[in-house]
Amino acid sequence: MVRPGNRRVVYDAPAPLAAPFNRRDGHYGPVTMVTVFGSCNMDLVAYVATPPRRGETVHGRAFSTVPGGKGANQAIAAARAAANTRFLGAVGDDGFGSRIRAELGDSGVDTAGLRTVEGHSGTAHIVVDDDGGNSIIVVGGANDTVDRLHDGDAEAIADSDCLLLQLETPLRGASEAAEVAARNGVRVILTPAPAEPVPESLLSNVDLLVPNEHEAAVLTGESDPERALPALLESVPEVVVTLGDQGVFYGNRAGERVRMPAFSVRAVDTTAAGDTFVGVLAAALARGTDITRALRRGSAAAALSIQRKGASGSMPVEDDIHEFLERATD
Repeated sequence: MVRPGNRRVVYDAPAPLAAPFNRRDGHYGPVTMVTVFGSCNMDLVAYVATPPRRGETVHGRAFSTVPGGKGANQAIAAARAAANTRFLGAVGDDGFGSRIRAELGDSGVDTAGLRTVEGHSGTAHIVVDDDGGNSIIVVGGANDTVDRLHDGDAEAIADSDCLLLQLETPLRGASEAAEVAARNGVRVILTPAPAEPVPESLLSNVDLLVPNEHEAAVLTGESDPERALPALLESVPEVVVTLGDQGVFYGNRAGERVRMPAFSVRAVDTTAAGDTFVGVLAAALARGTDITRALRRGSAAAALSIQRKGASGSMPVEDDIHEFLERATD
């Protein structure tokens, strides 16, 4: 199998005549594994009519604490979409850490690679307005210790079909994880968030980059996704730019372009919609689903998630996605 961009080659054994039953996820087909290396937080969410401006105090109408973080969110989304999923990262030795670990485990994520370190877990302070929009402040905490691979991490990454990365942990760790994946023919998907310049040492090992419009603009200086996409393809073989309620825009170096409109639903809370999309997209690609169908599945999952409050708690399971897509094609 030639990896995207022809940057590295992996030789696969001949496929069996009949696909085996995958006992780990209940599907017929080869056993697949999605590994997430990244962040996990406790989300502290305040719901307001209108977010405060600088120096302003406003009344909130609700508050919740929900396990989240871009890495954990993507892992939970992939697991709920029936992918075998493992998480590599760190939590603090506090109550938040225990809750994050439990949420991941209850969602079907393998947490053997989730370390507990001294100190507080990562937190995300989120304000959600009545239009479903949000603003977020992330405090790294234990995530700041995810700056390198630890015992067993390299082996776990090498034994994967897909590696998901984000930028809420130190770049050094993400770069090391991507390099191990690249050496072992594992597909690397990077969400470049929070938005910041990404070094070539990391991008050179990325197969699929998934920025939103803002992140694409930061990386390229181009505010128009039509112009940003070809600029990004100079660094990586495949790109999906997520466009919120305008859908997603995919392209690759072979010249293929796919525009996938968003499903029309009423947004209640857009927190983690992008992570839901990426996790479900990765689960589909790991199973060998073609890119157009994978984009549609990810978009359906994101549409379901924004109709519910919260991050990880809003993510749909496989049956929800299947039923939603069946209704959408009726």
